[in-house]
Amino acid sequence: MESYLVSVIKQFEYYKSLGDKTFSQLTFEEMQWQSNEASNSISVIAKHIVGNMLSRWTNFLTEDGEKNWRNRDSEFEDTYTSKEDLIASWESGWFCLFNALKSLKNEDLEHIIYIRNEGHTVVEAINRQLAHYPYHIGQIVFLGKLLKDEHWQSLSIPKGHSSKYNQDKFSKEKGKRHFTDDLS
Repeated sequence: MESYLVSVIKQFEYYKSLGDKTFSQLTFEEMQWQSNEASNSISVIAKHIVGNMLSRWTNFLTEDGEKNWRNRDSEFEDTYTSKEDLIASWESGWFCLFNALKSLKNEDLEHIIYIRNEGHTVVEAINRQLAHYPYHIGQIVFLGKLLKDEHWQSLSIPKGHSSKYNQDKFSKEKGKRHFTDDLS
C-alpha cells in the first residue's frame, strides 16, 4: 500500500501540472472568459477545485470533508482580482491536499472518514478526489486549448508525434517506473 500513496501523490502532481501549464499560457482575462452565463470560466472552475480541496483535506482524518465553513455556491462566483490571486489560491488548495496525503501512513488507508456523513475508507476518499479534480482540470485544459487556438502549446503528445514518442519509450529497457517520471 505504500506504493499506492506514492502513486496517488504522483497522479495528483501530474494533474496539478496540467492546470499549471494551462494557466501559464493564459492571460487573466482569458481565464475569466465564459461562453455564456450558465457556463463556468477557468477562474471559476479553479475556485471550485480550491474550495473542495480546502474542505476535503483540512483535518482529513478527523472532520467531515464537507466543512460547515465551506460555501460551495460562492465557489461559482468569480471573485479573483488578478491572475496572481487565482494562482495563490490554487496553490493553497494543492498545499492542503499534499500536506494531508504526505502525512498518511499505510495503517490509515482503511480508516473511515466522512463526506457529508457518508463513510468512506481513506482509499475511497482519495480515489473520489482523484476522479473529481482531473474531471475539472480537463475542463480547464479544454477551455485553455479552445481560447489559445493555434497558439496552444500541447501538454501531452502533440498530434502527429505518437510514433516518435513510442519509439523513445520502447527504446528504453523494461522497468517499473511511473509515467510521470520523465515529464518536464
